[in-house]
Amino acid sequence: MTTQITGRELFQTAYESRYTWNEKFPGYSADVKLMQGAEVCTGKIRINRDLTVEVTEVPNEEVKAGIYTQLRDLVNHRQPTSFEESYGQYEFSLGQTDDDGGVEVFVSGDSTSSTYKIRNKEVVCVTRVMGKTVFVIDTHQSLDTGCGYVATHYSAIFRDSKTDEIKSILKFEDTYEKIGDYYLMTKQVITENIAGEDNATEFSYPNIKLMEAASV
Repeated sequence: MTTQITGRELFQTAYESRYTWNEKFPGYSADVKLMQGAEVCTGKIRINRDLTVEVTEVPNEEVKAGIYTQLRDLVNHRQPTSFEESYGQYEFSLGQTDDDGGVEVFVSGDSTSSTYKIRNKEVVCVTRVMGKTVFVIDTHQSLDTGCGYVATHYSAIFRDSKTDEIKSILKFEDTYEKIGDYYLMTKQVITENIAGEDNATEFSYPNIKLMEAASV
């Protein structure tokens, strides 16, 4: 007799199939260059072994905050947090299966709810309502590192939750390179469509250097 997989089991498998840095992650430093139209800003960044983020030598405080936010988001996705710690208190239920084998999983708890689509042990779509905004993130391409997947091409559509009017469309292209034992982001291009016109922002991180591992 075939045992049907539960929504919790399906989501947990996808969650644990993500690429994350391990407990030996030493941290790294790099230069940073942000290009937006004709504007170019440069500086230095560090992601420490405790996953704290530092951005220095960026004269524009708004740009500095944007780089920090982007790196914090990166760290949140690479942080090796257990499934129970992140989702143990949530409830899961299965939805429909699409023609390509993608399965909906509804996740609810803590007065919030999200819908995920999972295909081949990977989350390929997230739909979530946050106040007056509903957003949908679709993954179009991902990198198989051999020890977990990481999304490299994905898009986000933000709509008004009452009128369904599109507020913003963002497209992301992330580039990773293996440096030492770790895959690290070397570039991210974010393209925003405003009134039918594309505006690109590029973050690049040259001269990446892993820090020395902590002595035991």
